Amino acid sequence: MGLYYQDDYVTLYHGDCLTEHREWLDADVLVTDPPYGMAYRDRLGKHDAIAGDETTVVRAASLAAWGEGPALVFGTWRVEKPEGVKNVLIWDKGSDLGMGASNPWGLSHEEVYVLGGWPAIVPGGRVREGGTPSRVPSVLRVAKPNNASADRVTEHPTPKPVGLMERLIERCPPGVIADPFAGSGATLVAAKNLGRRVIGVELEEKYCELIAKRCSQEVLDFGAIA
Repeated sequence: MGLYYQDDYVTLYHGDCLTEHREWLDADVLVTDPPYGMAYRDRLGKHDAIAGDETTVVRAASLAAWGEGPALVFGTWRVEKPEGVKNVLIWDKGSDLGMGASNPWGLSHEEVYVLGGWPAIVPGGRVREGGTPSRVPSVLRVAKPNNASADRVTEHPTPKPVGLMERLIERCPPGVIADPFAGSGATLVAAKNLGRRVIGVELEEKYCELIAKRCSQEVLDFGAIA
């Protein structure tokens, strides 16, 4: 386990982000989808369980190590939020994923928690009269890739659209992005597309291989934005 992939923008380590590779802690902004206690299981049996997803211990340990820097962290209303949440963003997937026959509403969104200290003005934010920075809505409508989407990823159980990650990173303050739970690599691809340096760590080698393949593509992997 060690340095797995590197180019002008992306540095990816294979290993444990808490015990083996803590280089991500030198970054400026945390953007990640950590294991957060869902005990995810693939009903179709195509994917293995997500390591550390039985409880919120891994998420809590990574956020404690990160400290008070600006952070965007994926989560769900079904599990207790991390401490210190400043705002909750909603990823509207634009599709009905179902909640069971007894529930007339489908589950078509995920939460993104805003944590840590953020500057008063972030990239893309205009300043209104009086010096107050403009804001964008907290609901991000980005369609989940379907079978015809160019950025559809089947090798990972919970991939995020590159377009979604670009919209999040566009509003982040300057500096290096960190994703210690790199997963399918969407954060790393999005950061590279935007010309941002990014440090990723991934425990599973098969996902490191997927990330390296995506990041080394000559054609940048832009995601569809709805």
